[in-house]
Amino acid sequence: MDTSAGPSLFPLHRCKTLHLVRHAQGIHNVVGDKNYKAYMSPEYFDAHITPLGWQQVDNLRKHVHECGLAKRIDLVIVSPLLRTLQTAVGVFGGEGYTDRMDIVPLMVANAAKSNRAAISSLNCPPIIAVELCREHLGVHPCDKRQNISDYQLLFPAVDFSLIESDDDTWWKADVRETKEEVAARGLKFLNWLWTRKEKEIAIVTHSGFLFHTLSAFGNDCHPLVKKEICKHFANCELRSMVIVDRSMMGLDPSTTNYPGKIPSGLDLPSDVVDKKAEEKRT
Repeated sequence: MDTSAGPSLFPLHRCKTLHLVRHAQGIHNVVGDKNYKAYMSPEYFDAHITPLGWQQVDNLRKHVHECGLAKRIDLVIVSPLLRTLQTAVGVFGGEGYTDRMDIVPLMVANAAKSNRAAISSLNCPPIIAVELCREHLGVHPCDKRQNISDYQLLFPAVDFSLIESDDDTWWKADVRETKEEVAARGLKFLNWLWTRKEKEIAIVTHSGFLFHTLSAFGNDCHPLVKKEICKHFANCELRSMVIVDRSMMGLDPSTTNYPGKIPSGLDLPSDVVDKKAEEKRT
């Protein structure tokens, strides 16, 4: 039976659902879309999102709540750059922050001169910053991050504990990652995801990282499906995909499977069981 062109079947506990999100429009996107050389400008170091970008964040936030996705996500992973952090907390953060001593905000008011109110950390999934899902590294100042200690002041309830160095040791002023290196880093990131127990994860990251990582997938699919997987993301676009463990990397057992069993004792014919039950009653 040739199943290469048909649907694939995998055990549910060997799958994770990934909700991939590109950050909202950044100030570097506005000029870079017109002139690629503008990405070289130090003016756009760790670019923040634009007023239009915040509108995109609000629109995506409304969508994830209306479609029920906000309640299903177990974890949000974010690239530690200003535009991705702003997008992640704006889309997936809690509602109606009030200034309480026992509740730390996800984002303080007017962070990075955003003119936005503080964002609550109540009733939302944990948000963890991970270096592996950063944008194409090197040369472009917009892709260099600030010190983690600076971000912690702006995004107090975001978890930065997985980042080893306060300053940015990954970005090089004179060396740009190759496309192959970005893809390899992306695959390393996806393999790391299998160490997480969460099954439904949102990832807020970057266009280049997504394109080069996803281009490694879909070669065994219909060309239109391959195109759907790999096409470039628009600002604040969300696409949901399933990642499958084909190699037994995941060791967690299923939480929904049930092993059928024969009842303990002799497997008696039904008429004998009925007779024994009748004898007990009399």
